[in-house]
Amino acid sequence: MRITIIGVGRLKDDAERVLVDRYLERLKGARGIGLGPFSEKELPEARQPTATERQSFEAQRLLKLADGAEAVVVLDEQGKSLTSHAFANWIGAERDRGVKHMAFVLGGPDGHGAEVLAAASLRLSLGSMTLPHGLARAVLAEQIYRASTILAGHPYHRG
Repeated sequence: MRITIIGVGRLKDDAERVLVDRYLERLKGARGIGLGPFSEKELPEARQPTATERQSFEAQRLLKLADGAEAVVVLDEQGKSLTSHAFANWIGAERDRGVKHMAFVLGGPDGHGAEVLAAASLRLSLGSMTLPHGLARAVLAEQIYRASTILAGHPYHRG
């Protein structure tokens, strides 16, 4: 199952870029359990004059990049909070039901437009605290890697 992380905003901080790249590199080993290839796509923040216009414009672009994904996971502060095991089990179940492409979508500073929220297979929260977008992307990449190790029975996750 191909997995794409799509985020609004460019990773400017070298430390965040290093973390995301580290986990995407580690995920290359997940092909043996039916996960991968993994990729990341970035969109610049919209420049429309109102938050609603920015959300709508970004939503259209995010959904275009997620085109063809049978499962769209929208990162949303109002989304469902899952344990690492529950997250891994959800990914494994989607893989096992034949999903060929899963897209993880991170919105811009104004949040997601209604179109993205309507397309969500899962609205996922990384926690109740607000994270900078680059850090959220790094945490997401690590959790996808952790899920792959849980599914593979690898001892990385000892919790």
